[in-house]
Amino acid sequence: MGLSAHPAQTQVRLVTVAPDEAGQRIDNFLARHLKGVPPSHVYRILRRGEVRVNSGRIRARYKVKAGDKVRIPPVRVSPEAVKTHPAKRLLAIEDHILFENTHLLVIDKPAGVAVHGGSGISHGIIEALRAVRPDAPYLELVHRLDRDTSGCLIVAKRRSALRALHEQLRAGSMDKRYLALVRGPWQGASRSVKAALRKNQLQGGERLVRVDEVGKEALSRFHPLSTHGPATLVDVELKTGRTHQIRVHAAYIGHPLAGDVKYGDADFNRLMKQFGLRRLFLHAHRIEFTDPAVDLNVSVTAPLCQDLRAVLDKLDHDPAIPHD
Repeated sequence: MGLSAHPAQTQVRLVTVAPDEAGQRIDNFLARHLKGVPPSHVYRILRRGEVRVNSGRIRARYKVKAGDKVRIPPVRVSPEAVKTHPAKRLLAIEDHILFENTHLLVIDKPAGVAVHGGSGISHGIIEALRAVRPDAPYLELVHRLDRDTSGCLIVAKRRSALRALHEQLRAGSMDKRYLALVRGPWQGASRSVKAALRKNQLQGGERLVRVDEVGKEALSRFHPLSTHGPATLVDVELKTGRTHQIRVHAAYIGHPLAGDVKYGDADFNRLMKQFGLRRLFLHAHRIEFTDPAVDLNVSVTAPLCQDLRAVLDKLDHDPAIPHD
């Protein structure tokens, strides 16, 4: 089938980056200026070098600066691609908002939903928000959660809020807490895990993270909460925000997460599946930060999802499992 020009843009545009747009990645900048264009097409024109900044080629991770001149080429997509739209589940994303004010919001992200499109995923949380709020001048992710992780996710509604919250992340002053179910009984009290992490690329493009002394510094604190048969529910405090940090650190200390097919224990995962677990048992249940507009502390909690509560209940009431 032939390609037809997207109605929103049939000519080259040269856009100057405004001060309040500075600091965001070029793919996010383009998404705001190419509304209705699927993320896969945005990434395609970036890979092909059709987007230029100050007349030069840039990478997809380039962060735009105030005054940059961005060349946006004509975007040609198939009629079917133009019609792509977030699924009904994503369009109901506003029902998951836990906290909102004039400059930020916190969403209880459902498990199984990506935070943004790309890599074969047409739409994520941020694209859904932009779809249901087409007149919103600014919506950007402050941080990320893995696709299989549920819970608190912050979205900035102003560039100034994004900068301030990023600074809190860098300084380690943002308190992010997760609930995780790990293999085995927990010995002793809370435990800090300080082990550097390094990303690697496997064949097929799969991303894997390993403990490696030449990697980036990473610190997690595990606080045991309750025992559930062959597993322990822990509260995990992230002091750094590395990719797959909790999953890798948990496996590193011999307590892999339930449902973790990448870093976990296959036998343990099969056992947990018998108790109804169909995904990674990891939930971002609380986040605390300083509201950058009023300099006050904000604490937002997301209750443990019903599917994960049901797993704990089955573990607690199974007659085949000895209980204290």
